[in-house]
Amino acid sequence: MLSHLYGRMPPGFSFLLGQLVTYFAPAMVLVLISQSLLDALLGAEAWSPSIIVAALLSVPAGCAARIFFRDWSARRRAASLGAVLPPRWDGRLIGNFDLLTDFLERFHTGYLGEGPWDRMEELGNICSVSLLWDVTYFTIDASVMKAILATDFPSFEKGEKFRDAMDSVLGKGVFNSDGELWKFHRAMTRPYFSRDRISHFELFDRHADSAIVKMKERFRLGHAVDVQDVISRFTLDSATDFLLGRCVHSLRDPLPYAHNDPQAPQTVKQQTVAEQFSTALAEAQRVISRRPRASHAWPLFEFWQDKSAKPMRIVNEFVQPILEEAIARHRAAEIERRNGSRDSKETEDGETLLDHLVKITDDPAVLRDETINILIAGKDSTAATLTFAIYMLCLNPRVFQRLRAEVFEMVGPNQMPTFDDVRKMKYLRAVINEILRFYCPIPYNIRVTNRGTTLPNPDPTAPRIFIPKDTSIAYSVLMMHHRKDYWGPDALYFDPDRWLDERLNKYFIANPLIFTPFNVGPRICLGQQFAYNEVSFLLIRLLQNFSSMELDLSARAPDARPPPEWAGAEGQKGLEKVVPKCHISLFVHGGLWVKMTEAEKEH
Repeated sequence: MLSHLYGRMPPGFSFLLGQLVTYFAPAMVLVLISQSLLDALLGAEAWSPSIIVAALLSVPAGCAARIFFRDWSARRRAASLGAVLPPRWDGRLIGNFDLLTDFLERFHTGYLGEGPWDRMEELGNICSVSLLWDVTYFTIDASVMKAILATDFPSFEKGEKFRDAMDSVLGKGVFNSDGELWKFHRAMTRPYFSRDRISHFELFDRHADSAIVKMKERFRLGHAVDVQDVISRFTLDSATDFLLGRCVHSLRDPLPYAHNDPQAPQTVKQQTVAEQFSTALAEAQRVISRRPRASHAWPLFEFWQDKSAKPMRIVNEFVQPILEEAIARHRAAEIERRNGSRDSKETEDGETLLDHLVKITDDPAVLRDETINILIAGKDSTAATLTFAIYMLCLNPRVFQRLRAEVFEMVGPNQMPTFDDVRKMKYLRAVINEILRFYCPIPYNIRVTNRGTTLPNPDPTAPRIFIPKDTSIAYSVLMMHHRKDYWGPDALYFDPDRWLDERLNKYFIANPLIFTPFNVGPRICLGQQFAYNEVSFLLIRLLQNFSSMELDLSARAPDARPPPEWAGAEGQKGLEKVVPKCHISLFVHGGLWVKMTEAEKEH
């Protein structure tokens, strides 16, 4: 595996070395054997140029033969099972290099879902693409995703290539492991997410109050606030507090000013520890999110240096002392319990996830990987959901007012919401579900087959689809959530009422797997209800404190404005006021700059 080599040599160099061994070693063996035979038969001592030329030509010939045999074997195996291969998407250049560059370009500069996804309907909602001769299936079909994630779960895993790409950040944590190791991590973490933990509203309230105070200070002075930045700090502080018991306190740092704000040039300063940690964690994720999109050749883009190494040093410098302290605290507590001086129940009150994990293992590497995995999951997907929720409340004042009315009716203008309050608020749940449908925070994912198997054909009248062993299959929950045949003719438009009116039974109840923002099957998100509660809590608090929200479009940087060609496009693309982007999770490019009116200023 490439990750085994990174400690000794740069990623690109180790990749090329591996390729040379794979493709040129047979040619060198051919040269040596041929020359030895030539020497033995003819007594020749000089190298024969013809042997060297033949050996070099054997490299592309061998590659072509392997590709031909792979494709022939797939067709033969499919036929033997009464299955078919999916439609194939071919480009114009060798290795489909034109498709690869187009996909990468459109991912960085286009709208959500552009690239390999926007021809899915034309190709039957599943297809295969060979990028640099590495075959990948793409799908946005619910029945196929059900097979991948649930009914045929044992046949699919993260896979070695994905694990290598993510290893420098996620290590061998729950989101980057398979088989027995994944089961170990899952079993280790699951018990912590009980109702008492997921409804930790006092923790949410502390950090929500800090966030709202910071926002009010800026609004009172007439400044716009990058709400995405505030929310990211809120979820980071909540996550580090909840998971590690050591809040990073990012909300204590000053908020940024818009690029056109007169105060902006006066705020240049050295980053605090919290800012360094948050920035480093985000940069590390950006690095690893780009790797799978460059296919198996991603190390060539990091030829001399693992680009995640520098930010991860900062992350590890923050996390490592906390891990060591937790391990030492647990060992001391164990000694006290053995001596009879401490009750086991005493340590359960206020127990963090890390406290829970050290009861199971004191291996620093395991603890580091698991806490980083859960921290990333707990911070970014929730931040994305909240960011786009506020964005859509700004664009839809009627939704804002209706939701605020429900908050005042069910909770009141000042009271802290409870778990039962949140559970009863139907319109709040509808708004959050519509955000998760419309701007799914984790829009794309991938699995790899560990054995040849078949998939349901999106065309129910056609044979099942064969997928060979060691084949990647990428799927987009976001694009599935936008299918008109699943969600109706208005699928490309934001409308929370679809979760309350006749469309709920017609579409979702009839086929629940068309909505999977938290995954399904054995890998379903353990923190699903925790995320719902955290999003609900902050939205309620914001609606209690502010009577209106509006985007400050002038605060957007020039490169953060939707391109003119988006205007007039069908659906939300034609209505966008910001540029949605994605690394692992969604975010708003350039921030979400908003102004709000305090509730006490109403007349």
